[in-house]
Amino acid sequence: MPLPLLLLVTLIKIVVIIVVLLTAFAYLTYVERKVQARIQVRIGPDRAGFWGLLQPIADAIKMIMKEDVIPGRADKVLFVVAPALSIVMALSAFAAIPVGPPIHLLGYAIELSVANVNVALLYTLAILSLNVYGIVLGGWSSGNKYSFLGGMRSSAQMISYELAMGMSVIGVVLLGGSLNFNDLVQAQSSIPFVVLQPLGFLIFLVCMFADTNRLPFDLPEAETELVAGYHTEYSSIKYALFQMAEYINMITVSCLAVILFFGGWNGPLLPGVVWFVLKVGFFLWLFMWVRATFPRFRYDQLMKFGWKALLPLGILNVLVTAFAMAVYLG
Repeated sequence: MPLPLLLLVTLIKIVVIIVVLLTAFAYLTYVERKVQARIQVRIGPDRAGFWGLLQPIADAIKMIMKEDVIPGRADKVLFVVAPALSIVMALSAFAAIPVGPPIHLLGYAIELSVANVNVALLYTLAILSLNVYGIVLGGWSSGNKYSFLGGMRSSAQMISYELAMGMSVIGVVLLGGSLNFNDLVQAQSSIPFVVLQPLGFLIFLVCMFADTNRLPFDLPEAETELVAGYHTEYSSIKYALFQMAEYINMITVSCLAVILFFGGWNGPLLPGVVWFVLKVGFFLWLFMWVRATFPRFRYDQLMKFGWKALLPLGILNVLVTAFAMAVYLG
């Protein structure tokens, strides 16, 4: 593909992905409120538009119109930079995620991702890890001790569970023989890796919740302990950016789970993109169901579970997988 055309196609894909992710964020908040209402025998949003479908638009207008308050003791530069950094990292992490097989248009093969990177898995995990900087900076720059504690909790939680998450995907990399997402999906054309890596998947599933600060791992927020955690002092659009980053990270880690363990877009009858969206939708529903069902961990339980349970199990999974492959290939 000629370079000017390649740049144009890449720019179009970036714009489309940003628009889709921001729209998905808006309506995930609506869907989550509906799911939780159904679980808790309530109605949920139903006033703005038919079935409440205009509620996300009303929420967006409300956030934009609210007064933007910056505390007097805050570091004003970092206070503004922190939520922007969170959303930039969240959007950047999605760049290497393919949502379907390449399509052929005008004689060219077009990848359904911004970039087909050979080390896509490493890139995505690295950018997801950087999201914690926005949370830590937001908590520290607020000049509020509860916000600061929330930021510190997030950094400790990220270190603990990113290690276990890294261990959980090594088995997949060993089986697939690549860090490229397209290669990993092709390696699952006959059997998804969740069948061969059930322990790795369970570890990854738990780390998904911890990595996105979702219940039962939302200790950086923990309103019963820290008022609202790292975003206590935030309002208006800055608060919305933190929420936006959280939901987009939910989408990203759900895509990772589908690509690494559930065969990506592989599936019968339906187009690949449809299968991918359905599988990702299941994990997003799982996030919502868990939030409405399980209580929050105590902080000592969270750290203990990460270091004394998930990490040793992750190492065990790597050793067993490596031994099984050595025996099989030998």
